[in-house]
Amino acid sequence: MTPSAHPNRRDFIRTVAAGTLAVGSATVLSGCEGGLFDFLHGVASGDPLQDRVMLWTRVTPDASMLEAIAKLEREASSSAEAQKQLVQVKRVPLVWEVARDRNFHQVVARGATRALAERDYTLKIDADGLRAGTTYWYRFRCMGVVSPTGRTRTLPRGSVEQVKLAVFSCSNYPAGYFNVYGAAAKLEGVDAALHLGDYIYEYAKDGYASALAEQLGRVSEPAGELLTLADYRQRYAQYREDPDLQAVHAALPFIAVWDDHEIANDAWRDGAENHNPATEGVWATRRAAALQAYHEWMPTRLPDAKRPDRIFRSFDFGDLVSLHMLDTRIIGRDRQLELTDYVGATGFDGARFATDLADPTRQLLGGEQSAWLGQQMARSTALWQVLGQQVLMGRMNVPAPLLLGQITVSGYAALAAKAQANPASLTPQEIAILQAPSIPYNLDAWDGYAVARETLLGTARGLDKNLVVLAGDTHNAWASDLADLQGNPVGVEFATPSVSSPGFEGIFPNENPQVLAGALQQLIGPLVYTDTSRRGFMLITATRNDLQAQWTYVDTVTSHSYQTAQGPTLHTLPGASGRRIVAPM
Repeated sequence: MTPSAHPNRRDFIRTVAAGTLAVGSATVLSGCEGGLFDFLHGVASGDPLQDRVMLWTRVTPDASMLEAIAKLEREASSSAEAQKQLVQVKRVPLVWEVARDRNFHQVVARGATRALAERDYTLKIDADGLRAGTTYWYRFRCMGVVSPTGRTRTLPRGSVEQVKLAVFSCSNYPAGYFNVYGAAAKLEGVDAALHLGDYIYEYAKDGYASALAEQLGRVSEPAGELLTLADYRQRYAQYREDPDLQAVHAALPFIAVWDDHEIANDAWRDGAENHNPATEGVWATRRAAALQAYHEWMPTRLPDAKRPDRIFRSFDFGDLVSLHMLDTRIIGRDRQLELTDYVGATGFDGARFATDLADPTRQLLGGEQSAWLGQQMARSTALWQVLGQQVLMGRMNVPAPLLLGQITVSGYAALAAKAQANPASLTPQEIAILQAPSIPYNLDAWDGYAVARETLLGTARGLDKNLVVLAGDTHNAWASDLADLQGNPVGVEFATPSVSSPGFEGIFPNENPQVLAGALQQLIGPLVYTDTSRRGFMLITATRNDLQAQWTYVDTVTSHSYQTAQGPTLHTLPGASGRRIVAPM
């Protein structure tokens, strides 16, 4: 039988109107017909497979509905009838539909379900029985109210000639408008969107990158730092009211993974830089709340429902791309090293730092996830093995004096030029600066977990796979060659800039971005390309001949009027003779 919303709607209205509200039944009935609930947060789809896709929405109770629920909650302790009615009004009936056409003349799947208050009225449906490599449209109905329409696509099966992926990271609501999402929502021919983390930020309203928030009308809610389930839910709700974010969710199926700010800055397995147990409670409690809200508000499919922290999973785009989404943040990561711990009265203790960095027990993925990834790559026959993960894998070693604040980037570049032109003119202090060792600039990235990186690269090389690593986290664009410690080429890394979070232009405000980028490309051997000042996204296009990365930038995130600009297109070739970044063909 074809499910209908109308019987459920009548039952729901009778329950609400059964003498439990301060207002009269006629008013309630009128309100329901106009919508006691609405779809204020749009729709989304995600985690597509060959025969199914997750569909997401949320119904938002209006003021009168919230009043009814509050009244029933007050009465439930003394009234069995109120308890029964409370259960009913916290289970909102919906119908979902999937069609082959935008006008829903060819509906291929339909079902009736309920959005539950205990899940923040969010709803996820695993719509199955679909055809591989097919575009579909979907929508929801709730008591006469119809949601916006979303477009999604299942994964292809068999022989595939091309796969396109839009890649995002670091969308900070108070830092600026989500113009990047708006630009990407207009794309055609994209198979899926990848979000590599920092989908939300956990800071209080006056926290990171909030200087223009009030001027832009983007002050974070709730006002305080996120600690409880209610806090995280409210922040997701604010983000998902953004029209550009709604637009890109409605346009593309998302394959997402968290980074640290979905929980707390610089998170690791047992804590975070931005978590103080003495004042903010038990870390495991905060983490559990954050992960629950994440899965409620994101169109994810849990590999194991009993383990919400196990988010690593794979997606096969036919025989062309195997995408492995990883968690480099909380399931296996050991605590980060801190550069300042190695600076004392006698200067930087490079020997102790090198010893700690080379500790073979330090984990980033953890044993379980590492073994799983090796198995996934071994079983895959796809041409390209793509890792969707958070932090940079490329070796980002820069001269220690730069990291220790002894000299600026432009100053170091000038000093290096002086050494080439007139080495005899160098002072002993300048010589010491030039002879100082290069060390990793970001110990929160794979650079801080050297043995773990070598293990992963060794696995890919041993399996003779074409490895492409995608990263976010830094707010800047990067492209690097990946080689093992012996210099053997293993693959490449392409990193997306942020959606709105500020990049190096905020850290080095007095440096010319082009000069800074050029200096970094000279100083860092494996680095082929970087952009240190613009917000944007990355488009990955895989074919049988090559895999390309193209960057798209917006010129502002502080105005709704913006222009886009195309960055370079870099590519890599398959096979042992490829696996490095080369200029466009």
